[in-house]
Amino acid sequence: MAYVDGFVAAVPTANREAYREHAAKASVVFKEHGALSFVECWGDDVPDGEVTSFPMAVKCKPDETVVFSWITWPSRQVRDEGMKKVMADPRVQPDVNPMPFDGKRMIYGGFEPIVEA
Repeated sequence: MAYVDGFVAAVPTANREAYREHAAKASVVFKEHGALSFVECWGDDVPDGEVTSFPMAVKCKPDETVVFSWITWPSRQVRDEGMKKVMADPRVQPDVNPMPFDGKRMIYGGFEPIVEA
């Protein structure tokens, strides 16, 4: 089974196209450094929760939209090596490809799939 990095962030709704462009540029870099796939999803039906929810997790403001993203890798080892290369790649540095959202509120993690159907 592959290895998956998952991400959730709040993006200013007005920055949808800037975010799409940012992600499209980053996807090239991730795939060059070993990623199998790179998926970005713009929130369409993301309800607020009473105890917890995606919007609450990223402190989503009324003028923001939740995005849900994932990157698949062949293995954790390939991900660890590839991620180091991605982070050092000048094409994803903030001065070249700035994040059109507050990265401090993004949540992320690496996951080992246990069911794949």
